[in-house]
Amino acid sequence: MNKERIVKLLQEYKTGNIKTGEVLEKLKYFPYDDIGFAKIDHQRHLRKGFPEVIFCQGKRLEQIREICVRIKETGGRIVATRANLKIYREIKKIAPEVKYFKEARIIAERGKENKNSSKFILVVSGGTADIPVAEEAGVIAELMGNRVERLYDVGVAGIHRLLANSKILRRANVLIVVAGMEGALPSVVGGLVDKPIIALPTSVGYGANFKGLSALLTMLNSCAPGIAVVNVDNGFGAGYMASLINKLNEVKE
Repeated sequence: MNKERIVKLLQEYKTGNIKTGEVLEKLKYFPYDDIGFAKIDHQRHLRKGFPEVIFCQGKRLEQIREICVRIKETGGRIVATRANLKIYREIKKIAPEVKYFKEARIIAERGKENKNSSKFILVVSGGTADIPVAEEAGVIAELMGNRVERLYDVGVAGIHRLLANSKILRRANVLIVVAGMEGALPSVVGGLVDKPIIALPTSVGYGANFKGLSALLTMLNSCAPGIAVVNVDNGFGAGYMASLINKLNEVKE
């Protein structure tokens, strides 16, 4: 339940269009809805400006379905990560308006995207294999109302590809730089721009990459200033953080 829905509810109560019992019925799941295997935080949109996100990996299909049913019953917005087509088909029965972002593995009801904003988040990937994680970051940032641009396959093995796109690098307000293998790309970008960089390591790489650990350590040890690092393959966390930074100077009601 978001702020607009609560305001409407209070206005309807004030004008006598709904009774006290109906208001209590709609608000009874605050501060959270305990359904045994999950405690759904319906208030998160009010506190954070974005609803609680369903992390599908590790959950049974029936659990995901019940969580979605409760979110819809209370007027919430469904956003689910690490989801597959089977989960999408099940959620779509509950919420026909959801869309499946296949590469990002995200199921969501679209929000208001600010495509015309001069401030934008740039998602940069080292290689094509990093795109699924990069898309998770980009889609989450878009769902949070940001303009997002992409610059993919510009890794350090062909540094001229990155330098040829220096203009868009410098125009971005926040950058999410995604890389696997040795994870050197955020350091290179950090030496070229004066904006915050969120370094996002991926598990892409050969054996000594240790499923992203080498990329993570490289990014943590970067000597380029202005870089912060999220966990391996954590596109959601990178997109969320980039959105918070991008919106720092926005006026809130």
